[in-house]
Amino acid sequence: MKVSYNWLKKYIQTDLSPEELGKILTDTGLEVESIEKIEAIEGGLQGVVIGHVLTCEKHPDADKLNVTTVHIGTEELQIVCGAPNVAAGQKVVVATVGTTLYPNPGEAFHIKKAKIRGVESFGMLCAEDELGIGHSHAGIIVLPEDTEIGIPASAYFDLSDDFQIEIGLTPNRADAMGHIGVARDIKAALNFHQKSKLSIQWPAVKELTATGNLNIDIQIENQEDCLRYCGVSMENVQVAPSPEWLQKALRSVGLNPINNLVDISNYVMRELGTPLHIFDAKALKGNVVVRSAHAGEKLVTLDKVERTFNGSELLITNGEQALCIAGVLGGDSSGVSNETTSIFIESALFDAVNIRKTARLHGLNTDASFRFERGVDPALTIYALQRCVQLIQEIAGGQVGMEMIDWIGNMPSNKKITIHLSRVNQLIGCEIDKESIFTILDNLDIQVLQENGDEINIEIPSYRVDVTREADVIEEILRIYGFNLVPIPEKWNLSLPISPKINKDQLQRSISELLVGKGFSEVMNNSLTKSTYASQLGMGQLQDDHSVRMLNPLSQDLDVMRQSLLFGILENIERNQNRQSPNLRLFEFGKTYAKYASGYAESSQLIVCMTGQTHSDNWLTPEKGKETLVSYYQMKAVVLGLLERLGFGGQLQEKELKNALFSDGQSIELHKKTITECGWATSEQLNAFGIKNPVYYAVIQWDQLMDLLNRVKIEYSELPKSFAIRRDFSLLVDKHVKFTDLRQTAIQADKKLLKSVGLFDVYEGKNLDSGKKSYALSFTLQDGDRTLTDQEIDQCMSKIQSQLEKECGTTLRN
Repeated sequence: MKVSYNWLKKYIQTDLSPEELGKILTDTGLEVESIEKIEAIEGGLQGVVIGHVLTCEKHPDADKLNVTTVHIGTEELQIVCGAPNVAAGQKVVVATVGTTLYPNPGEAFHIKKAKIRGVESFGMLCAEDELGIGHSHAGIIVLPEDTEIGIPASAYFDLSDDFQIEIGLTPNRADAMGHIGVARDIKAALNFHQKSKLSIQWPAVKELTATGNLNIDIQIENQEDCLRYCGVSMENVQVAPSPEWLQKALRSVGLNPINNLVDISNYVMRELGTPLHIFDAKALKGNVVVRSAHAGEKLVTLDKVERTFNGSELLITNGEQALCIAGVLGGDSSGVSNETTSIFIESALFDAVNIRKTARLHGLNTDASFRFERGVDPALTIYALQRCVQLIQEIAGGQVGMEMIDWIGNMPSNKKITIHLSRVNQLIGCEIDKESIFTILDNLDIQVLQENGDEINIEIPSYRVDVTREADVIEEILRIYGFNLVPIPEKWNLSLPISPKINKDQLQRSISELLVGKGFSEVMNNSLTKSTYASQLGMGQLQDDHSVRMLNPLSQDLDVMRQSLLFGILENIERNQNRQSPNLRLFEFGKTYAKYASGYAESSQLIVCMTGQTHSDNWLTPEKGKETLVSYYQMKAVVLGLLERLGFGGQLQEKELKNALFSDGQSIELHKKTITECGWATSEQLNAFGIKNPVYYAVIQWDQLMDLLNRVKIEYSELPKSFAIRRDFSLLVDKHVKFTDLRQTAIQADKKLLKSVGLFDVYEGKNLDSGKKSYALSFTLQDGDRTLTDQEIDQCMSKIQSQLEKECGTTLRN
């Protein structure tokens, strides 16, 4: 939230600099994220001074130019001027050589030494529009005769700069959503730490007296969501641009001026934190009815969007048609226009939960909903209305058309809480004397009702809707006392927990480091995602009705919890590809969520992904057009290496993949449980994200792996004393037979001597029967204690060949 330094100083008298105020606000819990200087006029009129025209003569070679001599306090300058009103004896505004002016925002105009029609000129005499302080170009600015020569123009025109202070407002600090709320914290901190006696300077308001005749009947039908409703009408107002001071104030907090009526309502909201809404009285037709929406009812809002209601929203109507989404956004047909002369001003208190649900349902986040969602001060409802009416009368004229209506429903009362002094010191961790605690409470407008030894009964002000329990009050005391004043103890007492056999966090870090060492980058995506991913790209594997939906989604793009880690990774690839980084190695540890008839399911997973070229461009890579893309087997090798690192190397079984989220691939089982699915993304998924290269990925069921780790036993063996022997087979197999099937069959044939099986050549083509392919396999045999004889090797290979022919239908090629 943005606040103005100059605006703040209207409510609290202090000479502290913006930086000093920023430190105080941060220390009290309103963290200042930035302080930005706002110049009253761009460039600040640096180099522009007040001068005295000593002489004024006609230019020898130009009828419309004059040659002047101007005294600027330190020297006399010769300046050629074309203004028709320049004359000797005048006090004028002089832009000296080297000055930069900004006649229009962002358009710089540099003053240089020049020769005009043969006469040298050392500056410029300025008109209003050239300085950016007005629009007139009829002539130069002529100042009163008693104006002091040589003073800066910025000082003469009283162009005080402002500072925009941006606060990272936390959701609980609803009280600081206006300048006066921020000023309260400054007052409390300065009064406690510097023993100041500051108080908030509230703008004076008057009771409203009806002098016109514009009665509006108010009916509150939904008394559950409307807690208080105040309103008053005004006649004969004149819509026009706001005065300069009001426009300047709004710009200082990042708002664009619209017209005087709208600007006044925005000004009061930024001043007090209380949203107001102004209706064109013609649209009301004499009635204001606050009711729930009808299912299917429609309204075109101020943003020109037609919105359809589901019946849960709270609306402001004229009894016939909807005019405004209460507390969120006004209607296009009932707002203030240039033709408006009669208005109705609303100052209300709506249920925070209803406003939050409505805003999220329609994807809106307005200044009004931002405040109502967090809770506005019910005590300021009438004051804000009176303040708004008074400003309108000062700026836009008009008179009050009716007696003010103040309907009060189930309005919350001030909370009463009991705190204990011993508990204050216990939670804070240091001793704060009783007098200091009472001083802080008083400066926070927290009233002490009764004191009974260690026990204190207090009443919380209405604007602190977030303070509901003893711990909240203690936090308030601490933030004013100062977090930095709590001493750090010299001695720490720690209880060291017994580490479990498997430290899951440490294991996850080890795997992350392993993947990073292989060139992968870790990503962390939002657990909230689009529901359309499951319904449109889930390929039947993910069901939309299994999605865990948000009751109050932040947006339509974050309306469900993710069922798969895949789509977050695809978003990452799309973003990087669009920024000229298509070669990616990514991984993410995360959770997925689903809802079934039996209940909710949550599981931890690891997704590993590769796409793009095998190597980044360098002098060794192939020429353009011949680059090598990563393959499925590279992805699979990374996954197998990871599982081997966890101790599962010799126990894995590869199976056919039956998951429609993958275009193809393999699943890996351990103890008859699928722990990994490895393959590549479907063309539909790639097209949806505009991804050009194949994407290979593996999903590892992390929870299952952690459970299976308890079965892993570390085994040690001697280094073999003999050499390994390799034998090769060239086999003719059916096309549907996979290498994994051949390897498993061979291992089952001889588990003692056969150490590994490899595939080093695949051939499909001419000279082979239809439906056949040729595999060249390598077999590594070894006995750890002695060298194998030829007879033993032949017996082993014969056994393997026989088993392959029987189980897989292979034929040995000649």
